[in-house]
Amino acid sequence: MTPPPTPDTPPRTVQAGTGRPPAVQAGTAPPAVPPAVPPGGGTSAPGVPPSASPGARDAPRAAPPRATPLPGTPPRRSTPLSIAVIGGGPGGLYAAVLLKRLDPARDITVWERNAPDDTFGFGVVLSDETLGGIEHADPAVHRALQRAFVRWDDIDIVRGGRTLTSGGHGFAALGRRTLLSVLHRRCEELGIRLHFRTPAPTAAELAGRHDLVIAADGVNSATRTAHAGAFRPRITSHRCRYIWLAADFAFDAFRFEIAETAHGVMQLHGYPFERPAPGPRPPAGHPGEPGPAGASTVIVEMREEVWRAAGLDACDERQSAERCAEIFAEALGGRPLRGNNSSWTAFRTVVNEHWSHGSTVLLGDAAHTAHFSIGSGTKLAVEDALALAACIEEHPTLPEALTAYEAERRPVVESTQRAAAASLRWFEDIHTYLGQPPRQFAFNLLTRSRRVTHDNLRLRDPAFTRAVEDDFGCPPGTPPMFTPLRLRGLTLRNRVVVSPMDMYSATDGSPGDFHLVHLGARALGGAGLVMTEMVCVSAQGRITPGCTGLYTDTHTTAWRRVTDFVHSQAPGTAVGVQLGHSGRKGSTRPMWEGIDQPLTEGNWPLVAASPLPYRPGVNQTPHQLDRAGLVLVREQFAAAARRAADSGFDLLELHCAHGYLLSGFLSPLTNQRTDAYGGSLANRLRYPLEVFDTVRAVWPADRPLTVRISATDWAAGGTTADDAVEIARAFAARGADAIDVSTGQVVPDERPEYGRSYQTPYADRIRNALRVPVIAVGAISSWDDVNSLLLAGRTDLCALARPHLYDPHWTLHAAAEQDYEGAAAPWPAPYRAGSRTPPTGRTDAPKPRLTLSGTTPR
Repeated sequence: MTPPPTPDTPPRTVQAGTGRPPAVQAGTAPPAVPPAVPPGGGTSAPGVPPSASPGARDAPRAAPPRATPLPGTPPRRSTPLSIAVIGGGPGGLYAAVLLKRLDPARDITVWERNAPDDTFGFGVVLSDETLGGIEHADPAVHRALQRAFVRWDDIDIVRGGRTLTSGGHGFAALGRRTLLSVLHRRCEELGIRLHFRTPAPTAAELAGRHDLVIAADGVNSATRTAHAGAFRPRITSHRCRYIWLAADFAFDAFRFEIAETAHGVMQLHGYPFERPAPGPRPPAGHPGEPGPAGASTVIVEMREEVWRAAGLDACDERQSAERCAEIFAEALGGRPLRGNNSSWTAFRTVVNEHWSHGSTVLLGDAAHTAHFSIGSGTKLAVEDALALAACIEEHPTLPEALTAYEAERRPVVESTQRAAAASLRWFEDIHTYLGQPPRQFAFNLLTRSRRVTHDNLRLRDPAFTRAVEDDFGCPPGTPPMFTPLRLRGLTLRNRVVVSPMDMYSATDGSPGDFHLVHLGARALGGAGLVMTEMVCVSAQGRITPGCTGLYTDTHTTAWRRVTDFVHSQAPGTAVGVQLGHSGRKGSTRPMWEGIDQPLTEGNWPLVAASPLPYRPGVNQTPHQLDRAGLVLVREQFAAAARRAADSGFDLLELHCAHGYLLSGFLSPLTNQRTDAYGGSLANRLRYPLEVFDTVRAVWPADRPLTVRISATDWAAGGTTADDAVEIARAFAARGADAIDVSTGQVVPDERPEYGRSYQTPYADRIRNALRVPVIAVGAISSWDDVNSLLLAGRTDLCALARPHLYDPHWTLHAAAEQDYEGAAAPWPAPYRAGSRTPPTGRTDAPKPRLTLSGTTPR
């Protein structure tokens, strides 16, 4: 491979390429396989693989990376023949290469403000999935990259002088300068003009004389800024500072090292991107060049307050490299670190509402960023280029092509950004995990993005995973979800909870046959704990006329029928009741008649912390509870708790979430009181804690009492994750046995960050900050996720709602699918014949034993 240009290469404009390569072959794109290695590079560096070949979750339903038309799609040509690319990073260069290959007649120019051999950062990691797309689109580029890659399998996690190694991960990396050199040469071969050391004209200027403008100008995109009104970006800065450095030797594995310093926790992310070359080799001549012993990327990261306390905010590049080398001297073997225009920065997550504006389209970091700890920067940019080229080839007009490009890529990017956000938060809060046992800490780190799970880690490294299970207390052959948990005097036989779900099917507050069948079926389905819907403490506290209650003795008798069935027919299953009051969200229709819409007739007056309607102009304005009203409602909770005990419930949960009455006191968006129950968080907590104390006093001492909270309002000015920790701390100090951590539903203009298990980081944070048991909820749908969350120490119980509506026997089926047949998931005697998947009709016809071709029958 030709070495990259030296630093003294003069400014140049390259126009080369006498030969014409064959057009990209149409055909089937590579299959969508979850990547077995973490992608990244450029402004991103890899962490643990965001997904894994065996059993990976959260793979978005989108087309695989490609630069060939979809199978069966007739070739159609979009209009752009004159193309300008702003930014000479991997994404912009590769887009130029693909578009030129698809139509050699295209006139393509790339503007790059830096020299051809300038680069920032060091190593780049690309996944097998991305490489598959490159191989199909341009075998020449793929062959050049394959020759340069360094591959390894292990991840070393070093903490407190102890190294734990997990294998089977499959990484591949190369130098970023090498990648750029490969793409530069490919551009020259194809006749693409490359303007180096030349700032690009503005996108508006370029759009006036080009059919298409590709803005690949990075996280600080001038194009995005100039047209912010069209792209509508949202840029979020985060709480850690980090710096890109390099070491002139090759690590043996991907290395995470945790340093607990006098100033706070610091972490190193390191990986090799070049192995030592055989024979003599001159020393590195450029900050981005590896030395003769190979090279590794080293990223040092810490929270802002730690960075300042350590005095690193006052260090220049050289001083920063020296200080980091001192802190991580053991990892580096006493060797130095070097920078390359390196500086401390805070990561910024970039999201754009729109990716195109007229004939200008954003690509790579200009359109989106994902935290470097899952290393997806270069991967996403290259895959953007593949998709953009393919969509331009498939669609007859440029507007259609750009619309299709965004529709194809946005789900993939959003999925990656959710995983990256989980990983980012994990490292921001790494100090909260230092109390975990070493192997659990390592497992937690490996699975932090939720894309590596217990099941696929067990396939990658069964010995490591088994050791983590042993530490957790899993008997041989027992998945983590089937280990017991004790809360006060109650032992739950497994860690699965049927989450509270409003059924709106009661008559005057009384549960009927529907509730008996509904809750009885889920109890027979094997869950350790089955929760009722929110049971209201008064008729005025109902959400709808169909809500259940515990405000008359008739209700007690009706609920006793349900608990007796569970205890007699599903012995070992616990049944819990959730007590609540609707507050300002009451007097509405059942959700299937119009969610949160007021009744057409028969409305009752509402009460709340403050006189604020849920939806102004739609829902009625509640009365602010005065002193007498506060006392009355508190006594209603106490009376309902007594009835719950008489009804035979094993556990009681106080509902302080989702914008109902007690939640309305906690959130500053819904509590605007000026008395002792409003203002500061301590004041906003006052009434919910009074209710909790009253309920705890009448609830049997041996039965657990839990509290459900909304850990964030998903709205500006509302409850924050930090507030949630303090709210949980207050309830735990008063005797709560577990905190059930949900989010949102407090204000109608919330903006939740939906995604797989999207609420679990809030439970994780509370559990590991306070060391209190938690129940995690929110889009947990697979037994693999349940096992992963438990084994990582992020939760103690997992509550699932919709999966139990889809399958009342979800827990028993999870046991069967994992070949578990223990006491934690017993099949009811009448159902035992169904404890194995029923046989189905045969779908695999016998294969021919002999195939003859080119012969004449006799």
